[in-house]
Amino acid sequence: MPQTDKQFIPLNIAILTVSDTRTEADDVSGKTLVERLEKSGHQLYAKTIVADNIYQIRAAVCNWIAEDNVNVIISTGGTGVTGRDGTPEAIEPLLDKTLSGFGEIFRMLSYQEIKTSTIQSRAIAGVANATYIFCLPGSSSACRTAWDSLISEQLDFSTKPCNLVQLMPRLLEK
Repeated sequence: MPQTDKQFIPLNIAILTVSDTRTEADDVSGKTLVERLEKSGHQLYAKTIVADNIYQIRAAVCNWIAEDNVNVIISTGGTGVTGRDGTPEAIEPLLDKTLSGFGEIFRMLSYQEIKTSTIQSRAIAGVANATYIFCLPGSSSACRTAWDSLISEQLDFSTKPCNLVQLMPRLLEK
């Protein structure tokens, strides 16, 4: 739960929509994430749409994790099981550490909404070069669930007993 004795720290967040069909005009999931991060007090660093292609996904994410000013990357789309769904395959090799609990809890929360259909989600999270990365399904409902129930509190420095923001200064420790 967020506590009020710590100051909120706004983060720079990049949003990546993975889709072969979406454009800025109809990218509801990307817009949902932008609205929520801005409402929470964070800053949109960049937003882009790439095709569901492992190398295009990886290129976009690599560019952002190389930037010192990007704290978090959230992708939406490409986490299903069809032949074109390749977001986890694109991102997992880039991760220094995985946050296995994220996918587990996301699927638990999704089960409450969509029952057994949640097994089709391969949502993942981790950290690469001191940048947190969350890979969400492409539905706007899934993006709302992930942000509202998991990501927003972990990206709030005032959340106790612990949060991801307080760990940021130590992510590059050896």
